[in-house]
Amino acid sequence: MDSIHVLVVEDEPTLARIIKDALEANGIRVSLAYDGENGLQAFADIGPDIVVADIMMPRLSGLDMVRSIRQTDTRTPILFLTAKSTVDDVVEGFHAGGNDYLKKPFSMKELMVRIQALLGRLTTAPASQQTEWLIGDYRFVPGKRTLTYLPTGESHELPHRESEILARLCASPHALVPAKDILLDLWGDDDFFCTRSFQTLISRLRRRLAKDSHVKLINQRGEGYRLLF
Repeated sequence: MDSIHVLVVEDEPTLARIIKDALEANGIRVSLAYDGENGLQAFADIGPDIVVADIMMPRLSGLDMVRSIRQTDTRTPILFLTAKSTVDDVVEGFHAGGNDYLKKPFSMKELMVRIQALLGRLTTAPASQQTEWLIGDYRFVPGKRTLTYLPTGESHELPHRESEILARLCASPHALVPAKDILLDLWGDDDFFCTRSFQTLISRLRRRLAKDSHVKLINQRGEGYRLLF
């Protein structure tokens, strides 16, 4: 993971140092900030590849910090660290602009895996190796994680998991793709919180594909999803 620069925003100095030591042991550059205001300034100063941020912090919360970041930057991956565990708290993190979350306490190995996944450094499924997919009026290029609306040329780079979900749906057009298979592949678990995270990303994909009324992402409740186009 050469040349990766991670900004860790965590108000517990001991935990921040533990994270820094663990990441640096894997060849990752780490900058630390201890509250949301300093984190926002550090983000502007260094332009990190990824942000790891606590939610509950003094001066400016992690949620408000990320909302500010997302006003000018929609691409840098952001991983929330949270002691909260309710569904509403997790969903609020995604709505603020987070790409993933990790509940405290957590292992450094799990943190490394989440960072790798958000940066697209994990081995992808065969479906992601397809050169491109045409989805109605859209072109999806899994290798670049880009989704382009062809009539206007408007293009977006998808976060890692959104891209992986769409690749799996494209690989089996019109067929039912079991939700459990996607959850186990991309999250390693199909528990309640992972399922809610998955559903949030499905909602994002629906919005991204909404310009072509012939493209439908259908939920077969309790079983999975079908991509129709």
